[in-house]
Amino acid sequence: MRRGIVALGELVIALLCLVGAVSSWGNGVVTTAFAPVGELPAFESTRYAAPWVVLAAFLAAVAGLFAIDAAARLLRSGATASAGD
Repeated sequence: MRRGIVALGELVIALLCLVGAVSSWGNGVVTTAFAPVGELPAFESTRYAAPWVVLAAFLAAVAGLFAIDAAARLLRSGATASAGD
């Protein structure tokens, strides 16, 4: 019972980390549009802000670790319950 509650909490944390990762990635990609000037054509430039991208990667990794641990807890609690039958 306790393992299931902890696993649920870990899954919630993993989901929050993924939401944060998506948000961080969105902040880390900056697109700038340049208007045509004389003979030069218009173009768009994309710049990646390293701190935001690193934060997104870190949060995705943490979410993965929490999800793996939650799955392990659920599988162990299932194996313990079936062994007791």
